[in-house]
Amino acid sequence: MRFVSILPGVLAVSMTAPLLVAEDKADTEKRMREAATVLKELTQAEDKGIPHDLLSKAQCVGVVPNLKRAGFIVGGEYGKGVVTCRTTGAGGWSALSTVRIEGGSIGAQIGAGETDVVFIVMNQSGMDKLMSDKFTVGADAAAMAGPVGRAASAETDAALHAEILSYSRSRGVFAGITLKGATLRPDKDDNRRMYGAESGQREILSGKAAVPPSGEPLIQELRAFPPKG
Repeated sequence: MRFVSILPGVLAVSMTAPLLVAEDKADTEKRMREAATVLKELTQAEDKGIPHDLLSKAQCVGVVPNLKRAGFIVGGEYGKGVVTCRTTGAGGWSALSTVRIEGGSIGAQIGAGETDVVFIVMNQSGMDKLMSDKFTVGADAAAMAGPVGRAASAETDAALHAEILSYSRSRGVFAGITLKGATLRPDKDDNRRMYGAESGQREILSGKAAVPPSGEPLIQELRAFPPKG
């Protein structure tokens, strides 16, 4: 973290190169369980939650619980989350890969805080980029704020042209966001601890790794949305 003066007497907090504290396997398992809780809460409120038909058409789903936000006029985000993709196996979804999200801006913020983020990868092109070592939302992958609730069904056809749809919840307020400029990359250390040295993000999301017990709650939530289209 560094402080940058942008106006006389005003300091802006810039999170250009955040340092994420080293974690152990128990931290990763806890994050997987938290991701299931976040997704469950954001799909149960049909009038103001994530449209169920979008989840049925999704190729991959990512959840970042407690994304850190900091900034006064200049914003920045950083955090860790998990992502899973559809597979042809019996379970229908892959094991959970840990990802880091850094940079970008959820929007104008005063002060610091935390927010839950859910992003939905809608097609094979977006899925291929997710499996790469690093990509930037809005630059390497087309993204837009996801439509909200059942009343948004008329918007979903337009939304399907995006590779990534994203949402945030902060202090009880839920809305679609773009995550434009945010960089996503696999956390190789966390994945190695969970699945072994040979398990990279592509192997995990392709269904070559078994879903750990801590990942089952999120997979169970997603099984409520069988594939469409």
